[in-house]
Amino acid sequence: MDQKKADRLRTLLLTVASVGLICGLALYFGGRPDLASTIWFAGVAPVLAALMVEILRSLSRGDVGLDIVAALSMAAALTFGETLAAAVVAVMYSGGTFLEGFAEGRARAEMRNLLTRVPRTATRHLKGGLEEVPLDEIVPGDRLLIRQGDVVPVDGQVASAKAFLDTSALTGESMPVRLDHGSDAMSGSKNAGDAFDLIATHDAKDSNYAGIVKLVEEAQRSKAPMARLADRWSLGFLAVTVTIAFAAWWFTGDPIRAVAVLVVATPCPLILAVPVALVAGLSRAAHFGILVKGAKPLEAMARIHTLILDKTGTLTDGRPQIVSIDSAGGMAPDDILRFAAALDQVSKHPVAQAIVAAAKERGLTLAVPSDVVERPGEGVIGFIDAMQVIVGGDGFVADQLGVASGAHPELAAGSLMVAVAVDGHLAGHLVMADPLRAGAPEMLARLRVQGIDCILLATGDRAAVAERITQGLGLDGVHSGLTPDGKVALVLEHRKSGTVMMVGDGVNDAPALAVADVGVAMGARGAAASAEAADVVLLVDRVDRIAPGIEIARRARRIALESVTVGIGLSVLGMIAAAFGYLTPVQGALFQEVIDVAVILNALRALRISPAGIDTPKTTFEAATA
Repeated sequence: MDQKKADRLRTLLLTVASVGLICGLALYFGGRPDLASTIWFAGVAPVLAALMVEILRSLSRGDVGLDIVAALSMAAALTFGETLAAAVVAVMYSGGTFLEGFAEGRARAEMRNLLTRVPRTATRHLKGGLEEVPLDEIVPGDRLLIRQGDVVPVDGQVASAKAFLDTSALTGESMPVRLDHGSDAMSGSKNAGDAFDLIATHDAKDSNYAGIVKLVEEAQRSKAPMARLADRWSLGFLAVTVTIAFAAWWFTGDPIRAVAVLVVATPCPLILAVPVALVAGLSRAAHFGILVKGAKPLEAMARIHTLILDKTGTLTDGRPQIVSIDSAGGMAPDDILRFAAALDQVSKHPVAQAIVAAAKERGLTLAVPSDVVERPGEGVIGFIDAMQVIVGGDGFVADQLGVASGAHPELAAGSLMVAVAVDGHLAGHLVMADPLRAGAPEMLARLRVQGIDCILLATGDRAAVAERITQGLGLDGVHSGLTPDGKVALVLEHRKSGTVMMVGDGVNDAPALAVADVGVAMGARGAAASAEAADVVLLVDRVDRIAPGIEIARRARRIALESVTVGIGLSVLGMIAAAFGYLTPVQGALFQEVIDVAVILNALRALRISPAGIDTPKTTFEAATA
């Protein structure tokens, strides 16, 4: 049964049970108890039937849940004529499943397209012209035109003199890559330069990108389902309930006492308190920009043992930023940046866009360039305020000036140097790198305090870059040069020793996010693949939301357990009272309702969870209950 049908069925059963209970009460107090009993029976029957179908399905899978206790109580009450008690139980049970379904929501969206950025067609050269063709019509040997901004649709070789590709979503390499004629280009990378020709070497279905899609789908299918918190208590509670009910009937010979025990034993503290607390936790997490796709992932977040982080776009910002400006001719750093950014306004190159963004952040006024010529992968030449400006690689700028490239200090791994020349002279250099995200070191320290035993880095980037960026962070391991299936293998290896959370943002992270116990995607700028495959999406572009998310999950689960413990304890006392004849079935149902109200009010405390280190105004609920 799909999610929409299941939601409609839960709503229908709750409606039928509630209408039956209310109408029956109206008839009872109106002097028609016989008709009231019939209405109550009619309201209970559909709920009991649906419950029996669900129990049979669960048993066929080898699962024994608390639903059996609810079915026994309703069936026994109907059998011995206690239709009002049965109606109350039916409303409690259907209300609990409705809440649980709401907590579940759309726990995991179907992959459908996997990516909004997946190309559906490609531009192919044909007899001196161009034609748009579906991907499945491309065969090895076809010559394709990859326009600026296009995603490479199939694996192939560069047929033009050069190509400039952004591979960050695939490999984790934060800086764009230049490919010369004959170099291999991976499907899924994005053209960051001018249009170029590509000779297809694989069919679309056999290309790298399609392989990642398959990995995600297989990972999601193979991921073991997490048991509901309530079901982990089921066998013990079921055994206690049946024992007390059987003993009451055996020693007194009165079946009504057994019915009363079963009615009191209806596991609504579990069925209601757990989803209410977890729904409240989901709501609280969303308040801080943490979208958790259901109650099961929230439960798992409370038990995280190992955290695996991607590098580019997750632990780091994912966009090159200026870390220093070195002047070569006495020009002020801000002036060097102003000239470079003014010229780079015409370029779509990621580095050029980063330079423009840095200038705007400093409030610099940028003139409109003229007579601009861009050489993809090398640099830009143009005029600013009647002065010629050249921005690009050191070798490119030196060639344009007609001088030899100067010696420079060795750059740190993962850094990039951009030369700037103004009016025929070298003005200076912009040193760029992909820095750690703000709050990342503090987040890792908080996670250690929260009891995360193992924190690892998993990246497709080079070892030198990974080691430089993680220096001093105290990680338990750094795994570099990983392919998507390599990340999956790393997650599976650590799942053997505990619950694993994987955090990533790129296409190459999606399979690992899918196979992890909890996959977390950077949703603000991450790839659609990672958001679809993940259990948790960070709606704000801040990795430091991971620690508050785990804190909310743990506190919500603790509140749920408190509610369950108290509720079940009171239910056991009620069962004992019913066994000795102190509670009739109807009184037992009403007593159970009092317990339900108490545990629900306690579960709602999860709406007041305030993670350490985040200051937010109180909600209306918090203000009312403070």
